[in-house]
Amino acid sequence: MAFDLGAAVAREEAGPRFEGFGDGAVEFFDGLQADNSKAFWADHLDLYKQDVRAPMEALIAELEPEFGPGFGAGKVFRPHRDVRFSPDKSPYKTHCGAVIEQGRGGGAYYVEISAAGLMVAGGCYHTESDQLARFRAAVDTEIHGERLRGILDGLKGWEIGGTTLKSRPRGVAADHPRLDLLRHRTLYAFRRWEPDDVLHERACLDRVRRSWRQVAELNQWCADHIGVSDKRR
Repeated sequence: MAFDLGAAVAREEAGPRFEGFGDGAVEFFDGLQADNSKAFWADHLDLYKQDVRAPMEALIAELEPEFGPGFGAGKVFRPHRDVRFSPDKSPYKTHCGAVIEQGRGGGAYYVEISAAGLMVAGGCYHTESDQLARFRAAVDTEIHGERLRGILDGLKGWEIGGTTLKSRPRGVAADHPRLDLLRHRTLYAFRRWEPDDVLHERACLDRVRRSWRQVAELNQWCADHIGVSDKRR
């Protein structure tokens, strides 16, 4: 069989192939939870890079051609926590997350590995005031609000999360048919898998891909009706 130079170059340019997270990934986060210190991080940095960071970068790079076009760019989040306004001063996140999004709030394809295993999610994780106004305006209409409810009802096996108001938003009637949705300030779906063999295999990519396809309608609803904020964060 002839050597295909073009295909070889394309594979090299695409970066490493995702083959699963390293065998030490879960143990790394177990240890970080027990000792969230700069000393632990320095001693285990090579393990983090090899078994966590590099596989996550490979995973998001392989998924971006399907989920990124027309939607957003992929990135792996930095491991350091923002402790400026937090009473918890532990320096490092006890998970590694990656996302494909165009901006906060307008839909997101999210994946995370931690000591608890794998989490996959999609939806709206943040709203500025302009985004919240657009979200509530869309939910208030029957066509878009019922469409959202139908999307959420169709996510069998997923958990629905988000920050919500304890009372109803100002100006919303107590008998509004979608009051439960209007209480949301953020709205997303997520599912988890405890650590298993798949986490360390090529099949983990298929698990994430299938899950992201299931939340594609939710992300598109968020992109269409919430969008990216016009305000600077």
